[in-house]
Amino acid sequence: MLIREMSESDISQVSSIEQKIFSEPWTKDDFTNAIRCKSNGYLVVEINNEIVAYCGYWGIAGEGDIYNVAVKQEYRGQQIGYHMLTELIQHGISKGIASYTLEVRASNTAAIRLYERLGFQNAGIRKDFYTKPREDAVIMWLEPIQ
Repeated sequence: MLIREMSESDISQVSSIEQKIFSEPWTKDDFTNAIRCKSNGYLVVEINNEIVAYCGYWGIAGEGDIYNVAVKQEYRGQQIGYHMLTELIQHGISKGIASYTLEVRASNTAAIRLYERLGFQNAGIRKDFYTKPREDAVIMWLEPIQ
């Protein structure tokens, strides 16, 4: 398993995963714009030359807003998400990120457990944050990072 920074050559595979997992997926242009911004950090996980997971943060004033956490269905349950997010957090620390936030579907208990394992704490609910289907989001924070 190789965890590395996302490059533009990865976007086709990343977009394919995105289309399969999310009800409102990002476009290839969304990913291209995100990785071109110097204050953002995006990683991929590669196994046997195949992208199997990806995630990223948008860095704003010392905070990282985590987006696009995805692991291909057939690779779930193998700690890939944990290792990838641990690496993402360290990447952000090296760029001056002192805390992280994210939103997760209230029904996504597996993801919530993963984030809690990484030290994130529930900070509240965003009512009707998601559509397709409509659902509340749990707001989670990891702060401050020492």
